[in-house]
Amino acid sequence: MTVLPPPQIAGHLLVQCLIEQGVTHAFGVPGESFLAVLDGFHRYQTKIQFVVNRQEGGAAFMAEAHGKLTGRPGVCIVTRGPGATNASIGIHTAFQDSTPMVMLVGDVASDTRDREAFQELDYRVFFGASTQGMAKRVERIDDASRIPEYIARAFATAMNGRPGPVVLVLPEDMLVQTLTPNPATGLLPQPLPRVEPSDAWVGPQAMEKLRELLLKAERPMVIAGGGGWTPQAAQALQRFAQAWKLPVGNAFRFQDTFDNHHPQYAGDVGIGINPALAKRLKDSDLILAIGPRLGEMTTGGYTVLQAPKAAQTLVHIHASAEELNRVYQADLAINASMRTAAHALETMAAPASLPWEAWTQACNADYVANLQATPIQDLPADTERGLVDMHSVIATVQKHLPLDAVLTNGAGNFASWLHRFYRYSGLAGGHKTQLAPTNGAMGYGVPAGIAAAITTDRVVFTIAGDGDFLMNGQELATAVQHGAKTIILLLNNGMFGTIRMHQEREYPTHVQGAGTALNNPDFAALARAYGYAGVRIQRSDQFEAELLAALARPQGTLIEVMLEPELISTRGSLNTITQAALKR
Repeated sequence: MTVLPPPQIAGHLLVQCLIEQGVTHAFGVPGESFLAVLDGFHRYQTKIQFVVNRQEGGAAFMAEAHGKLTGRPGVCIVTRGPGATNASIGIHTAFQDSTPMVMLVGDVASDTRDREAFQELDYRVFFGASTQGMAKRVERIDDASRIPEYIARAFATAMNGRPGPVVLVLPEDMLVQTLTPNPATGLLPQPLPRVEPSDAWVGPQAMEKLRELLLKAERPMVIAGGGGWTPQAAQALQRFAQAWKLPVGNAFRFQDTFDNHHPQYAGDVGIGINPALAKRLKDSDLILAIGPRLGEMTTGGYTVLQAPKAAQTLVHIHASAEELNRVYQADLAINASMRTAAHALETMAAPASLPWEAWTQACNADYVANLQATPIQDLPADTERGLVDMHSVIATVQKHLPLDAVLTNGAGNFASWLHRFYRYSGLAGGHKTQLAPTNGAMGYGVPAGIAAAITTDRVVFTIAGDGDFLMNGQELATAVQHGAKTIILLLNNGMFGTIRMHQEREYPTHVQGAGTALNNPDFAALARAYGYAGVRIQRSDQFEAELLAALARPQGTLIEVMLEPELISTRGSLNTITQAALKR
């Protein structure tokens, strides 16, 4: 255990407990409800850093991103009421992304509770289990001596089973309580030892059944993803796939689970899926889902795999027993952590020959073919905003970023360029390299990238849309204050592009006054005002020089790309969508 001076007040003990759990950074916006904790951060500033954010949503996204990167709970601390509700977007992201996270909420004092005091909120109602998609657990600490118990339990709950967020509520008066020795031991309350996640193991009967199902298959497919993966587990998955010559697809926004350069990689299974991959999933006779919860985006709206009973034989391996057979009735459901599952799979002996080698090669060929740009009709010959070839832009990013670079994005059509054309080296290489929200939260990419830059020494590249950036662009001030460098590629097409695309498909030509047009600031100038370098380009051939300059300079850079609005997706123009809708 870390040797620290004896705590005198509860707020200091809480910070000690975080340090004992290995927390190096806590993200948040200061509030008067937890001044005692802030004083604890001051006291132990050589052990833990409080990262000062500009909005609680950005802080929560940073904590969630930290949890993704490390596999241990990212910590966010916010004040009551508005602070907690602002941060709820990060809680929802952590829940749907299966990311370990602990959020601490400074609360009203105990003697004002249940009177609708200033900023008071019932957190069990707001975040609790009945919300079906927020926190795994919500608890309130009323007894300062039990802080070590609650912190240890929060970390265990966040990591065990399906990883996710836990909320701890901290009454203001509890945090300033003077600690007293335990009558039985004569000692002050002390932090409990670091908690490690528990593993559910695969039984031999399950492995025998899985082997039997595999040997009966002709067109198997692996879908890997979800939370709880480590580099060692990813390496074991790769060895299993190689031994059994299986094609592997990665679940939605878990594209770094399996190396995209591997000759057995089949592509990402999510929004904008390669149509050839979607067909192969439907044609498959066995789906081996390792880790994903098989949500709406990964299953093509529950159509690629029909719910509740898929046409394909389904083997579902998941860390949470509660997740198994919840949406899909599996032919074989296995409750196991990714560490133990991957290890068990790699020890399962493969036969000398397998009938699906050509199938696997064809799956990979489909993926490689999808890396080629799709000719897009109806684009203007020239445009005031500029014609930028996004395929070549992503190719330039691929060329110059190191293999361990962290790539982040929020939500919007802009992310499709990265998802389709960038090849993630994968966790098997030793690092998590993709931070992206499976719950489709806009504004995630900028703060997630800043968190990665603050807590690692790796290159960080963020792709954002204009609407997406304006959700949390103020966190550039956080980056500058904490000496973090990120490179942001901002695609400015003057609209909420995804919604505009849907509008044209459902209500063609009815866009005037319909809420998707944006009157934007000068993003390059805005970045410079925060302390970043800011540049604007309108042609593809300008990008490489700006990317190299951004990699070389000491501070962060925002590269604003003036994007032609017609260039709405990797496969078609806005006008093509409109004309198809008008013909219906």
